[in-house]
Amino acid sequence: MLAFIIRRVLQSLVVLLVMSLLVFIGVYAIGNPIDVLISPDADQIERAKVIVAFGLDKPLWLQYFIFLKNAAGGDLGRSFAYSTPALTLIFERMPATLELSSAAILLSIVLGLPLGLLAGLRPNGVAGKVIMAVSILGFSLPTFWVGLMLIMVFAVQLGWLPTSGRGETHLLLGVPVSFLSWDGLRHLLMPAFNLALFNIALVIRLTRSGAQEALMQDYVKFARAKGLRNSRIIGVHVLKNILIPIVTVVALQFGSIIAFSIVTETVFAWPGMGKLIIDSIRVLDRPVIVAYLLLIVTIFILINLMVDMMYSVLDPRVRLAESKG
Repeated sequence: MLAFIIRRVLQSLVVLLVMSLLVFIGVYAIGNPIDVLISPDADQIERAKVIVAFGLDKPLWLQYFIFLKNAAGGDLGRSFAYSTPALTLIFERMPATLELSSAAILLSIVLGLPLGLLAGLRPNGVAGKVIMAVSILGFSLPTFWVGLMLIMVFAVQLGWLPTSGRGETHLLLGVPVSFLSWDGLRHLLMPAFNLALFNIALVIRLTRSGAQEALMQDYVKFARAKGLRNSRIIGVHVLKNILIPIVTVVALQFGSIIAFSIVTETVFAWPGMGKLIIDSIRVLDRPVIVAYLLLIVTIFILINLMVDMMYSVLDPRVRLAESKG
C-alpha cells in the first residue's frame, strides 16, 4: 500500500506540473487585466507602474518560472483586485463551498440510495416507474433554471425560504458554518438541493441497476433459501455489493460539485469559491483564477487517491490483487 501511495503521489506531481503549464498559458494568454483594473483616464506612467507592480512586464516564460518558484513555497501569487494572496482569498471562501457541497452530497445519498433501492426492488411497480421518471428530470433540467424556479416558488410565492445569502453562521473548530443555526439551514436548503438534483438522479439509477443485478446473483438466492429475512438480504448482501460503484461515483462527483458549484453559488449569491472565481474572471484577476484551477485539480487528485484506498476496504479482492502484483 505504501509503494502504491508513493507512486500515486509522484504521478500527481507530474499531473500538477502539466496542468499548471496549461492553466498558466491559457489564462495569461486571454485578455489584459490592466485594461479592466486601471481607469481609462490613467496616463501611461501610471499604467507602466501597475504593469511592473503586477510583474506583467516580463515575458510569459519568465512569468511562469517565477510562478513555479513561488508555488514551490506555497505562494500562488497575489490578487490583482484585492492585493491579497490568492490562496488566502480562496481559503476564506472554501468553508462555504465545502459546506454547500457536503450538504449536496448528503442529500444525494439520503434521497438517492433508498429511492434507487425501491426502484430496483419494484421495477414494474408504480413507485419504481415514478422514481425513474423523476430521475430523468434530474438529468435534463438545467441547474440555473431549477434554481430560479426554487427561488420563485419557495422564496417569492410561498415565502418559506430566503432567496439568497448564507444566513447566520457559527464557529465550529474555528471555521464558520451555517448548518448550526436555523437561519443558516434555511439559507442552505435550496442551494444544496439545487446542486444535488443531478447527483440524486445519478445515485438513483446506479442503485437501481446495481440492486437488480445483485438480486440475480447466486449468493442472494442462497440467502433466501436459508430463510433469511428480506431486510437482512437487502441491507447486508445486496447493499454491500453495490456500494463500490456508488462510492466511486459519489466521491468523484464531490470533486465535480466543488468545481462546478459556480452556477448555484451565483444564482443564490452563496459566498463561496464559485462566486469568487466568477468575480475574478470579470476583472481578469489572473492569480486567483490560476490558484483556483490548480486547487481544484489537487482536490480531484486527492479524491481519486482516497477512492482507490477505499476500494481495498470495501472489496477484499482489491487487496488480493495488489499483493499478487
